[in-house]
Amino acid sequence: MVTFRNNNNRRNNFRRGDRNFKSNGDRSKYSSSFTSTDNFQRKSPGRNNHNASKLIEKYNNLAREALSGGDKILSENYFQHADHFTRILSEQEVFKKKKQTENVIASSEIENKSELSDTNKIEKSS
Repeated sequence: MVTFRNNNNRRNNFRRGDRNFKSNGDRSKYSSSFTSTDNFQRKSPGRNNHNASKLIEKYNNLAREALSGGDKILSENYFQHADHFTRILSEQEVFKKKKQTENVIASSEIENKSELSDTNKIEKSS
């Protein structure tokens, strides 16, 4: 019972905000050698989008398994998760295609400028 009381007290202290640990704002424990990495942040916190295809496969398999077990609600939940990651994957593909076309356009503009400068040099020399 002693362990339960201690855990209960810890839980109540956590709820009240009486914490004995430092908050994220307190960075005094880090030495000055870490100053260059202080403003490091994840690009999209809470998301692991780089393997969305694996997550789609995972949730589809879980949905099929739940459906074969007779749980239609759980299978629908898993199908919705798979659908969510399908949308994320398609957005990533659209973004990549858009970026590729921008790169192609930018490189063709650079080539056009270099060709123009070459023709200008030829005209000036003649």
